[in-house]
Amino acid sequence: MTGTEPGSPPRTDLRSDAASGGSVRSKMTVPDTALLALLGSRDESLRAAEDELTADVHVRGDELTLSGDPGDVAFAERVFTELITLAERGQVVGADAVRRTVQMLASEGTEDRLGESPAEVLSLDILSRRGKTIRPKTLNQKRYVDAIDSHTVVFGIGPAGTGKTYLAMAKAVQALQAKQVNRIILTRPAVEAGERLGYLPGTLFEKIDPYLRPLYDALHDMLDPESIPKLMAAGTIEVAPLAYMRGRSLNDAFIILDEAQNTTPEQMKMFLTRLGFGSKIVVTGDVTQIDLPGNARSGLAVVQDILDGVEDVHFSYLDSADVVRHRLVSDIVDAYARFDAVANRRAAVNGANPAPRNGPQTRHPGRRR
Repeated sequence: MTGTEPGSPPRTDLRSDAASGGSVRSKMTVPDTALLALLGSRDESLRAAEDELTADVHVRGDELTLSGDPGDVAFAERVFTELITLAERGQVVGADAVRRTVQMLASEGTEDRLGESPAEVLSLDILSRRGKTIRPKTLNQKRYVDAIDSHTVVFGIGPAGTGKTYLAMAKAVQALQAKQVNRIILTRPAVEAGERLGYLPGTLFEKIDPYLRPLYDALHDMLDPESIPKLMAAGTIEVAPLAYMRGRSLNDAFIILDEAQNTTPEQMKMFLTRLGFGSKIVVTGDVTQIDLPGNARSGLAVVQDILDGVEDVHFSYLDSADVVRHRLVSDIVDAYARFDAVANRRAAVNGANPAPRNGPQTRHPGRRR
């Protein structure tokens, strides 16, 4: 086999095939260090690439042959160049990595999306435990993670399944392990989502605990379960309802406010002003899933206008393309967005108020500060 230097682009040989109506054929030599990872277990990655790409893909030995229309072949070359780079960096090139790479390259074309390759996005390790590595899977997720590194207050806004809270938790644990902070504080508003807390049995803490359970679940993914009770007993990790934040000044802490769409503007102001020296705040939420009673305004929806342009505050927007749960979740998010858009247009035509979502929708996902 003929290899290339690690990190260098694979050798390509582009030829026109006049007999096939203007189609072209390109041959790429895959380095020895990347071949097995590129193909995947039982050729899973190769089959995923064949499904995602319109160019024909064939592998023989260490040679990858792409054929088809010039544009399709050129795009496939870019995809495989990124996948080979990932493989040479020791990353697992599974079917999901193939799909994410194709998606990122296909969405390029605006100035906002230039400058970061899929290989850079998919090889950024945040946290590793027991063979499992947490890393961003989309360009928006990487920019969200980068914003957490470079800003004191970051808002992660987007639909369910986009990794807003999970990535923030990973960055919090990373900061704690690197001794950048002394403690992690995780909080959520305990807002009823169609149920009535007062009718549930148990103490106030037992009633609120289910609202905090997703935060505990994420912690168990990132830390040894037996260490979590000790860290909580020592106050190194605190999980508490938002109401418990009032009157405190939080120094040397990584503070995460989850489900922030269920805060009122007053609660949001109270929370943000808890920021102390040496601390970092990440606020996450989805303004399309607000459970505040009546017509109460969402603090997350309002704060986007209040803090617009404030230095060291960053708003990261994620959308259905950033969903990392079951692929159907992305389709569900898009379907609801279309339904709301139609309902709001009809309401506007009829002179009625738009379908209530308790606040404005997020700004355009491409807008970042």
